[in-house]
Amino acid sequence: MQFFTKFWGSNSKNTAFDQMLKEVLGYLPKNKLLYQKAFTHRSLNIKNKEGFPVNFERLEFLGDSVIDLVVANYLYGTLVHDNEGQLTRMKSKIVSREKLNTIGRELDLFTHLSCSGNRVNFGEDIHGNLLESIIGAVFVDKGYEKCKKIVFKIIIDPFINLEKVKQEIISHKSVLIEWGQKEKKLITFRTEKEQSKAPKIIFRCILLVADKELLKVRESSKKRQRKKRQNVQSAFLK
Repeated sequence: MQFFTKFWGSNSKNTAFDQMLKEVLGYLPKNKLLYQKAFTHRSLNIKNKEGFPVNFERLEFLGDSVIDLVVANYLYGTLVHDNEGQLTRMKSKIVSREKLNTIGRELDLFTHLSCSGNRVNFGEDIHGNLLESIIGAVFVDKGYEKCKKIVFKIIIDPFINLEKVKQEIISHKSVLIEWGQKEKKLITFRTEKEQSKAPKIIFRCILLVADKELLKVRESSKKRQRKKRQNVQSAFLK
């Protein structure tokens, strides 16, 4: 931890970082090294005296679980008539990677990340990861009750409207499968790699309804293909 302390400074007089903590949490923590750890990327390769890495990843893991627990408890106490399946779907929407990324971006957490290399190379998930890591730091520092208040302050109260969440669709594939079950139609997805002499590999996804081909999507990567397929599925469901 010596290099970590030296890197941040023993007194941690980082005005911008302190201001961010005050705005996000509503207070300035005394144990700032813990919160600075929550914004330290592994690319800095900082290790403690035992030689173990010092970065936000363990706090991220903890924060992810705490957010899940707080949201589950909130839904259980609020949606008193919803069954297990409905509660599970609601929780999945609220703690989805996309939603946590959006909230982390709105809080501008990425600005305060300490890392090496080019910051433009980070993907969208870094925003949600930092949100989880700061929640993990609050849990370690203040315990569950205080952490629950912070989750409500920065996630649930400003960003979660249960009526709107109920209308959201995260997985169009799941909705399409549910539609097929309701209509008694078999829904099948088949992904294939096209055989070609061209250097670029083409992936093909075929959607079959009741063994009849409904649509075919071709793309040069599975990720781009999946995005295009989701757009088509969304249009089909409408």
